[in-house]
Amino acid sequence: MIRPGRKRIAVLISGRGSNLGALLAHELAGDVVVVGSNRADAGGLERARSAGIPTFVLSHRDHPTREAFDYALVDRLNACAPDLVVLAGFMRILTPVFTDAFAGRLINVHPSLLPAFPGLDTHARAIAEGVKLHGCTVHYVTSELDRGPIIAQAAVQVEDDDTAETLAARVLVQEHSVLPWAVRLHCEGRLAVEGLRVRVLPPPT
Repeated sequence: MIRPGRKRIAVLISGRGSNLGALLAHELAGDVVVVGSNRADAGGLERARSAGIPTFVLSHRDHPTREAFDYALVDRLNACAPDLVVLAGFMRILTPVFTDAFAGRLINVHPSLLPAFPGLDTHARAIAEGVKLHGCTVHYVTSELDRGPIIAQAAVQVEDDDTAETLAARVLVQEHSVLPWAVRLHCEGRLAVEGLRVRVLPPPT
């Protein structure tokens, strides 16, 4: 249900939608009005439909270039008039066509403590590098890959017997906490961006 006066949130996914589930389970000071995916078999689409949320599929394979796909995705989202777009496991590198269209209202959750380990295979890379702390980052998205202003981070200890799978599972628990928190603060207008720094403002009195 979309409630009058609340922020309109669009969520993009490519997989099972566990972070989407976390968003739907929390008070966000906004409503998820649409869930989109570049994969028709993304499990999170059924999760959205079960919650009564409209969904769409826009396959990147149907477009000749990244830019063409991004133009189409911008048009599809603009039809829903979102105040915020959340990348919740959306496995696409986005071009400035998309990031500029939603500048300041585009949030991503990334499975590492940025700026460490941008890109893919973060958990295996963290183990290979021998880091003692790993985690996740929620940040505003810019045209520079995994480099936008950081809203929140959560860390987990890397154990000696960790595999990429066991480490990923513990990081995912943290993602399910910090992503809804960050989305709520954005919807409440409590995030102030200063360069690459994000300040959390106190709630209005």
